[in-house]
Amino acid sequence: MEVGDLYQFVLLLVLVGMILGVGILTLDKFSTSTGVTSAAGTAINDTRSAIAEISSTWLSLIVTVAVLAIILTLVIRSFAQRGAR
Repeated sequence: MEVGDLYQFVLLLVLVGMILGVGILTLDKFSTSTGVTSAAGTAINDTRSAIAEISSTWLSLIVTVAVLAIILTLVIRSFAQRGAR
């Protein structure tokens, strides 16, 4: 992976974050609407809680691991190219 290829990776992470955010907002609006029954409200709240956990806990960990992998790849590739000269 080159430094120029990071643009696509960053866009992918932003897109995933936006989809999770819009999903949580949509579920929040559904749960506050007047026509939702108690069973549907419970299901919506459970789903919203599960998605919120993914976006708050796991997404930051995935981004951290991905950034560290990119940095490690760039460093190893840099040393490999200097050894080939």
